[in-house]
Amino acid sequence: MIGYPNKKTAYKTSSEINYSRRGMSLEEDINDTNRYYLEADIAAVHKKPTPITIVNVDYKSRSTAKITEAYFQIPSTTDYNGVYRGQYLDFEAKETHNKTAFPLKIIHPHQLAHLSRVIKYGGIAFLIIRFVAHDETYLVWAKDLLDKIGKVKEKSIKYEWFRDNGILIPYNFAIKIDYLKVIDRLLDGGN
Repeated sequence: MIGYPNKKTAYKTSSEINYSRRGMSLEEDINDTNRYYLEADIAAVHKKPTPITIVNVDYKSRSTAKITEAYFQIPSTTDYNGVYRGQYLDFEAKETHNKTAFPLKIIHPHQLAHLSRVIKYGGIAFLIIRFVAHDETYLVWAKDLLDKIGKVKEKSIKYEWFRDNGILIPYNFAIKIDYLKVIDRLLDGGN
């Protein structure tokens, strides 16, 4: 390890490095997974852009143009949609650092309404939920989560419910969040 006068080091020893998830966020992991699916010609699933209106741009030069003011046009629906094996997929991705529960405030009513419509019209709707403190990522069918939300009076759903009702997606180096394995079970007649 090389020490510098400002007390920073050039590198960390192996005992100082947290190898869990390699610092990736859930969204980055899903984007990498979707890129793999697309490049391997498995599925076409994309992150939906958030619709914004740009109000002001600091435009000193083309290479340094910077948006300085913008606002959301309309509430976005869910994070991702696409097609796999001839089926429409639509899902929301959320992560929480809470060890004991998933706070319902991080999923918005318009997102739940959208997932409900996807189910109504025959699409496959689900959520991918990461509990950062447990280093676990679950796929939860939107129908199951909507049913649970309709039954709880609390402002959160306990972690144990996800462990018991969700499907654990193991982290994989090549395909980080291989959620299509779970979709395959559904499409092949399992759950």
